[in-house]
Amino acid sequence: MHISIQENLLPGETLNEKLDCAEALLIDGVEVQGRSRLYDRISEYEAAFRNRTVRISSICGQATFDWLDPDPVKRQASIDESKRNLEACGHFDAVGQIVPPIFGPPRLPDLSPLKDAVALEKELLVEITRELAAFAHSHGTLLLLEPLNRYEQHLLRRQEDGVEIIQKAGDPPGVALLTDFFHMHIEEVDTPATIRKIGPYIGHVHVADNTRIQPGLGDIDWRAGIQALADIGFKGYLTYECRVAGDPKAALAQSVAFLRETIASVQND
Repeated sequence: MHISIQENLLPGETLNEKLDCAEALLIDGVEVQGRSRLYDRISEYEAAFRNRTVRISSICGQATFDWLDPDPVKRQASIDESKRNLEACGHFDAVGQIVPPIFGPPRLPDLSPLKDAVALEKELLVEITRELAAFAHSHGTLLLLEPLNRYEQHLLRRQEDGVEIIQKAGDPPGVALLTDFFHMHIEEVDTPATIRKIGPYIGHVHVADNTRIQPGLGDIDWRAGIQALADIGFKGYLTYECRVAGDPKAALAQSVAFLRETIASVQND
């Protein structure tokens, strides 16, 4: 397993200063924010990452989240934005782009007794997933569907909700789950058991402790969770998506060391 961190969490005023910090922490990857429009800044990021040990691990989110909007123009614009991000992921040999399909309540109308809004959303999401998975696969990367907790999303809350969409899309290559320890701590009864159950669908992992600060300062059982990832043969990135409590450099150094030691202890068993 490798350690990655979101670009915005790294101390530094410039991208190069942030990457200097990532290398000092011996971090393997950097997750770029989708709203930064990496696809329009390819040459800038190529120059910044040239001759470095750290690489782009993934893209998280984008400027719009309108896949499930009733307006077909907005839907298509958001799907097209996803394709540009996926193309950028392929260019940088990144794992993929992370996209929660919606925030908040449904936007589609309730057409009961024909179908309620959630049933319509799921059918639409299956079609969009099938299309974007094929596009991602053609660029050698992954569409990463992200379930969120109940306070942020109504549709995909548990990992199995994401698996349901992927299976209904026909289990195509080019799509996987983003598995987030923070959201799972809220929604799953047993995080390690869930990881073992849906293991083949996990493509990328986000880490934050139970209060969404850096791992090691809360009550999540990281050894049990990482052991479950090792048991399913996960070899990808554990990516920091959290708030950082304390001095950023010192706090990140302490947490990364904790996470690295936990990974090592599992692998050495």
